[in-house]
Amino acid sequence: MDETGHRSPDTVRSANHWDGVAAIMAALIGLLALGVSGYTAYIQRQQVRAQVWPYLIVGNNDLDQSLIVYNKGVGPAIVRSVQMRVDDKPQIDWAHVLAALGLPPRHNIESTLNPGVLSPGEQLRAIRFPENDRWQSFRAAARDRVTMDICFCSTLDECWTYSDRHPIGDKGSAPLVKPVAQCPRLPQNQVFNN
Repeated sequence: MDETGHRSPDTVRSANHWDGVAAIMAALIGLLALGVSGYTAYIQRQQVRAQVWPYLIVGNNDLDQSLIVYNKGVGPAIVRSVQMRVDDKPQIDWAHVLAALGLPPRHNIESTLNPGVLSPGEQLRAIRFPENDRWQSFRAAARDRVTMDICFCSTLDECWTYSDRHPIGDKGSAPLVKPVAQCPRLPQNQVFNN
């Protein structure tokens, strides 16, 4: 300031310069905070995805004489569609599967898989045979003829398909589980309902 109480032009320019620097720094800090919050939200979403991830597998239990669907994941599996085929022909229920295999219908114990929800760690006996000889006949007839596809989703609506060319008997090849955008809409005559 000079003796008259007015600021010199250099002082005014210097004050304006620091005001501009402070404004730019505040904007950069705001952008950094926005980036950090976006990244934090992304990480939290990934953690939630990991906490609700389902993973279905199908296998047989010879001691229990049953075909089992098991959720090995950490989240519930929401079953949206199931396809069972015998000799590449879609079957709509267990009665049709057994008939296509040449096995007469008897007293089998069946559980509803489609539609359904399997909790983490849950085992669902899709079909159980009370008599061992009947189970062995089913296994022998189904071994290389039955295929199974299950489309299931997590609670976040992320979906996968489980495809197994050998769901019954010894696994000739590993089942394929792959992510899909959504479960396919199947014609009614191809949907397996049990």
